Amino acid sequence: MAQAMAAVMAELADLEDPRAREVNERHGDDHGVNLGKLRALAKRLKTQQELACRLWQTDDTAARLLAILICRPKAFGREELDTMVREARAPKVHDWLVNYVVKKNPHTEELRLAWSADPDPVVASAGWALTSERVKKKPDGLDLAALVDVIEAQMKDAPDRLQWAMNTCLAQIGIEHAEYRTRAIDVGERLEVLKDYPTPPGCTSPFAPVWITEMVRRQRDT
Repeated sequence: MAQAMAAVMAELADLEDPRAREVNERHGDDHGVNLGKLRALAKRLKTQQELACRLWQTDDTAARLLAILICRPKAFGREELDTMVREARAPKVHDWLVNYVVKKNPHTEELRLAWSADPDPVVASAGWALTSERVKKKPDGLDLAALVDVIEAQMKDAPDRLQWAMNTCLAQIGIEHAEYRTRAIDVGERLEVLKDYPTPPGCTSPFAPVWITEMVRRQRDT
């Protein structure tokens, strides 16, 4: 395993591109590996849980992204994932960990509840990302009105990553649940979170009222 680990780390070092690092660092990600090339490496390595765990322990961002791609999501225990999400400070690592690993793990709901109320805003943002997933796919048992209450009270002054996750949840409530749509749009309009977010041509603004309206229009047109 040590030999395999050394070979993978050497390959990651060879993939380092200063221009890619410059672009990634603008988004808070401290690595210079093209993600397409990283995925190609992961495809070649296939699933290797032990190697994934060793790569994670390096605290290297590119190595952790690769670890996420080659791990077995269901193999992690609840406490392991809790530790990992607290260690995942780079935005891309945090995002991939939640979406590619935690969402496929049997402890997802326990972690969602624990993280949503965590005092660390980065950890809390993971909880809200999992809540958005439930709003969209498994809303039974969720108190959607209470979620909108919390978003209305806390989103405006939340740190960036937590604010983004709460805004996503607000938009998903408005998109997926017609009975809460008017209120979700109203809350978004009053708070004005991400109203001026720069959006490329052809893309949908993350400003909740615009996002909700556009996605509902698309649903009606299909």
